[in-house]
Amino acid sequence: MSVQIQNVVASAAFNQTFDLTAIANAFPRDTEFKGRFPGLVFKLKKPKTTMLIFKTGKMICTGGKGEDEARRAILGAVRKLRKGGINVAGKPEIKITNIVASAILNGVIDLDKLYSSEGMGGNILFEPEQFPALIYRWESPKVIFLVFSTGKIVCVGAKKKEDIYEAIENLRRKLEESEVLIRS
Repeated sequence: MSVQIQNVVASAAFNQTFDLTAIANAFPRDTEFKGRFPGLVFKLKKPKTTMLIFKTGKMICTGGKGEDEARRAILGAVRKLRKGGINVAGKPEIKITNIVASAILNGVIDLDKLYSSEGMGGNILFEPEQFPALIYRWESPKVIFLVFSTGKIVCVGAKKKEDIYEAIENLRRKLEESEVLIRS
């Protein structure tokens, strides 16, 4: 089974407000306003990430491939803002808010049997006419899985990398016990 981190989302709280127009003027090639969206989109090339900067002093980083990379990206954005003449006071409080990972379970999954399986609990949503994956809300660690019949799964909602691996391993084990994971 291979697990791959696809995206790490981190938030940063600054004890100040931001002048979004001043940031956009200082970095015209790296920023853009998106319609009615209340923030400013600020793109970094290294690491390749996107910051959403809000007037309230909040920043959200998307596109990191790991927790450390997301943190480095936020700190890199702060350095870049300071170099561009934007006042950024102090160090931000950074939190990982979501990790998205995918895995391939080396087999196919009988989604109909999984959906009707009593051993899986009641936290399952499956409407194949609407969406090709079964949505499974896992309680501990608290994550949400998208389970595809091809054996591919997507795991969202984790706050730590270790939670991703634990949740995916627990799901794999449960799928085997329920005899819905058919090895190829």
